[in-house]
Amino acid sequence: MPHYEVLFIVSNRFSDDEAKEVVKNYHQIITKNNGTITYTEEWGKKKLSYPIKGFQYGYYFLAEFDCEGEKVSKINDEFRLSTEIIRHIIVAKEARTIEEIKEEKRKAEEKAIAKSKAKIEADTKEEREVQKPKAEVNLKDLDEKLDRILETDDLL
Repeated sequence: MPHYEVLFIVSNRFSDDEAKEVVKNYHQIITKNNGTITYTEEWGKKKLSYPIKGFQYGYYFLAEFDCEGEKVSKINDEFRLSTEIIRHIIVAKEARTIEEIKEEKRKAEEKAIAKSKAKIEADTKEEREVQKPKAEVNLKDLDEKLDRILETDDLL
């Protein structure tokens, strides 16, 4: 049976608990159409890149499921006609095991940690450069140069 992934955004007019109930309803839509949900993930409430249907925030949910190809179009239509979901996408995907998913998450976390460490190092390096003392100016040399400039007749 083909494997699919659906990512959908529930509008933020719902609370966290209400959004989870909405998700349960949409999981039932998948199972009603002979689909088997193999993996789910809740990404939480996030700010949208741009307003969608007047909403600035939304609850992101991801689900992977096995389903017959003909039924996927029915699932897509029900998601599209929904007033609770402001955006969704269904894509065909290779099935992954739980171990593969955990490994991908672990690698993503390591990458994020390395990126944050690099940013911290760059910030501290920048701070050290700002804090470096400037070369001291010798006032005696400065006075001599100023006197030489003022002694010339070609000021104008």
